[in-house]
Amino acid sequence: MKKLGTIFLLAFFANFVWEHLHAPLYLHYQGEAISPFILFRAALFDAAFITVLGLLFLRVKFFREHLWLALVIGVAFAIGLERFALAGGRWAYNPSMPVIPFLGTGLTPTIQLGLLSYLIFVLVIKGKNLPS
Repeated sequence: MKKLGTIFLLAFFANFVWEHLHAPLYLHYQGEAISPFILFRAALFDAAFITVLGLLFLRVKFFREHLWLALVIGVAFAIGLERFALAGGRWAYNPSMPVIPFLGTGLTPTIQLGLLSYLIFVLVIKGKNLPS
């Protein structure tokens, strides 16, 4: 349980920073300005996703032994989320957002959940000096 809590806290902090850093690459959220509260909620959602994914990686030996799958699962989820949100006008990219050809999704949101999940799981699951 301590490891799951650690995953959540690290995921929230990392995503909170990430959301603030790439917020200028968006035009709006649901037609409104992107506020600090919106960024907080986004970081909370992302942390919840990573924590739920962390359950799988903590409890299933196959996933613990193949942490790179967190990168694949996170990126796949992010692609689906981005495509859904863009199609529905939930948010829109600023012209400065680097967009991945063929996917039509922004680079920073596409890699965010996969990269941060992977790094956090390596730190928490494979880390030697963290709480068990």
